[in-house]
Amino acid sequence: MESTTAELDQLQRTYQSAVEAWIAAIRQEEALASTEHSIADVDKWEEADFAEEEARDKTKEAKQEYETALREKFFNF
Repeated sequence: MESTTAELDQLQRTYQSAVEAWIAAIRQEEALASTEHSIADVDKWEEADFAEEEARDKTKEAKQEYETALREKFFNF
């Protein structure tokens, strides 16, 4: 089944949105790495690391789905 342009557009938007969320998670983690040196702040920083990893995973998944659809459209596999 070949992907339509509308489906490809949606996959591309989903990927772009995931990238933006990943960037925001990285910036949040970076901001927390620059705070006071306390146990509570280290905990927040660690939580931000988990959020960044989750955002990265979602981005990679969205990229894979988009790439798969492009391969299907252009190379029929």
